Amino acid sequence: MSSGFETVCGLEIHIQLSTRSKMFSSVDANYFSDAPNSHTDPFTLGLPGTLPTINKAAVEDGMMFGLALNCDVSGFTQFHRKNYFYPDSPHNYQISQYDRPIARDGWLEVNGKRIGITRAHLENDAGKLMHPNGENFSLVDLNRAGCCLIEMVTEPDITDGEQAKAFLQKVQAIAQALGISDARPEEGKMRCDVNVSVRRPGEAFGTKVEVKNLNSFRSVGKSLEYEVERQIRLINVGGRVTQDTMGWDEGGQKTFVMRTKEGEADYRYFPDPDLPPLEIDEAWIEAVRVKMPRLPDAKKADYVTRGLKENDAETLSLNMQLSKFFEAALETYRGEAQTVANWLNGDVSGWLNANELEIQDSKLSPENLSSLIGLIDAGTISGKIAKDLLPDVMQGAIPVQLVKERGLEQTTDVGEIEAAILEVMNVSPDVVENAKKNPKAINALFGPIMKALGGKAKPDLVRELLNRALGLS
Repeated sequence: MSSGFETVCGLEIHIQLSTRSKMFSSVDANYFSDAPNSHTDPFTLGLPGTLPTINKAAVEDGMMFGLALNCDVSGFTQFHRKNYFYPDSPHNYQISQYDRPIARDGWLEVNGKRIGITRAHLENDAGKLMHPNGENFSLVDLNRAGCCLIEMVTEPDITDGEQAKAFLQKVQAIAQALGISDARPEEGKMRCDVNVSVRRPGEAFGTKVEVKNLNSFRSVGKSLEYEVERQIRLINVGGRVTQDTMGWDEGGQKTFVMRTKEGEADYRYFPDPDLPPLEIDEAWIEAVRVKMPRLPDAKKADYVTRGLKENDAETLSLNMQLSKFFEAALETYRGEAQTVANWLNGDVSGWLNANELEIQDSKLSPENLSSLIGLIDAGTISGKIAKDLLPDVMQGAIPVQLVKERGLEQTTDVGEIEAAILEVMNVSPDVVENAKKNPKAINALFGPIMKALGGKAKPDLVRELLNRALGLS
């Protein structure tokens, strides 16, 4: 609710599938970073006389994705031609699906709310236009043209930017867990359009505006928030929202008009005469279902039963690589699972973010993280020393060797600790008197004592002996 208005939002999400070949031809679909137009064939180029062939792997990926979204995938599915002219689409039409998509009538639960999914359908991607700086022409790269896409369309159940981002994160996690797509927005493998309108409570839906080609979850949230406020301002001054297609200016953090929105009739859908309908029976569905791995919700439930806090379980379950690492670490760590989660979601993620890496791109192994935490549990090193060692461990160093080479084993020698306590107390008599009157002030002594011991003393033992020296225990 914003200033007496409700936000009504639905998402259109495109995910590029990780199939070896393109949707309707056998050309290699792994084009990322390769030379322009090096992944084409006669069909991709739209040459006369060429015919499409359905990629079975893409169909099964679509079925699997639909099942994960609680959709109905049974019965027949059919491909249509969606007619429009784009310079990067040599056929002048897209092979998509219209009234018989691969999956329909599903839902996903996000933060306790069920978001309806109208449909998910298969189609082929367009190419890419490049615009050289200072030139009055554009270049066409058809490497992406014909690659397998799945587009999913939600019901208008989303009410704010944070909910939209949470939904996208879950969809991404599902696609990655299934292994059907990397779903990386930064590589264009997951793109989103936002359909948004506003209305006063109880009124009919307002006029829908579409914000196109958003390539980050942050942009989705920000564009949705901006467009809601723009429409409210327009209505409040007596204006009228028009059904336009908008772009998102990342630098200016605002939407702008790209073109007047096409209607469904403009696309002149008709069944593709070169592609027969497919009948999806229960036997095929079950054959696909048995290949499905655990999904994020199942992982989250499992992690909670292992003792993880709800938020930590959610964070790990939505990151395929982190969850895989977490489970591998638990195979060698004998302590509490929450301890491993704390390290992964805390210091490890902090180091990865600072170095702009994913965990699979670092040299940290599950065994080394387990070993590092185990050294703390055994009292060999303190938590502070472990944090100091983490950058080296992230780069492949072995914790036990680091501790040995640097002489970092924790001091448990009572005589050595008591000597350090006495030394600090002798040079700080005022602090000692204050600590005796106010035990909370003991940290003013504890820090210098740990420093005098080179940070290698066992903190619990130091605190116990310091309390005894102060007559507090």
